[in-house]
Amino acid sequence: MLYDINLKITYRYEVPVSGGRHLVRVLPVSIPGRQRLIAGSVTCQPAPFERSESVDFFANPTTTILFRSAHDDLVIRMQARVQAEPTALSADLSPSLAALPAELAACWSVDAKSPHHFLGPSPLLAQVPEIAAYAREIARDGMTVQQIGLAICDRIHRDFSYDTDATTVTTTPADAFKLKGGVCQDFTHVMIVALRSLGIPAGYVSGFLRTLPPPGKERLEGADAMHAWVRFWCGTTGGWMEFDPTNNMPAGTDHIVVGHGRDYGDVAPVIGVLKSYGSQTTEQAVDVIPVE
Repeated sequence: MLYDINLKITYRYEVPVSGGRHLVRVLPVSIPGRQRLIAGSVTCQPAPFERSESVDFFANPTTTILFRSAHDDLVIRMQARVQAEPTALSADLSPSLAALPAELAACWSVDAKSPHHFLGPSPLLAQVPEIAAYAREIARDGMTVQQIGLAICDRIHRDFSYDTDATTVTTTPADAFKLKGGVCQDFTHVMIVALRSLGIPAGYVSGFLRTLPPPGKERLEGADAMHAWVRFWCGTTGGWMEFDPTNNMPAGTDHIVVGHGRDYGDVAPVIGVLKSYGSQTTEQAVDVIPVE
């Protein structure tokens, strides 16, 4: 599938901010055999005083912008054309849960793809005893790592309600688990904590999801969204698999990857600091448009 993707993030400040430095991660990444970034750009209005491009530890493309003069609002736009390759579930070559530690011990790499970075607690994801008990209830004797991941994905999808008003970007997995509700970030964080509690390396995937309008309705401009889902390590042979607990499905050609990380903090679209004493509002609009 070939897609044109447009993103617009607008920040409006109650009083003019006198400066700011921001790290922007919104450009899709090229992944061999999965997706290819054909062309892409990130622009800002007003134009930043300084700008630099880089790649972070997890190989996510980043743009750093610096402002020195006062401004009332900030608009960040991203445009990209991406080729998404179809993927299908392969035969289950993952080990049993009991055999997984031996495969982890045999993995000596500590590069960005190493499962060791995704095994223990991360800055936003502490251990949660209630989620660990939930995971142990789902994982049955004799199940492979892949089977456990699919079972947890399915269970979260059935037990949790999608509710945009239930949580915020700072909601913890423990709170989301108590609420049994939230948005894709919450579903993803809970699933990651559940998998890690069993000793299964799991990480956060940030990206875009193409959504389809109701039958007979036209697609509304800006109605698509940034999305989050989970990837977990299925051993040396099985490698990494990606599943979307919000929709209870494997990540496919409608899932466009922007970045990988341990949790949301590693792949947040925009993070930074600014000088201000007022409040701000944020608006986001996304279009994921198939190219015929």
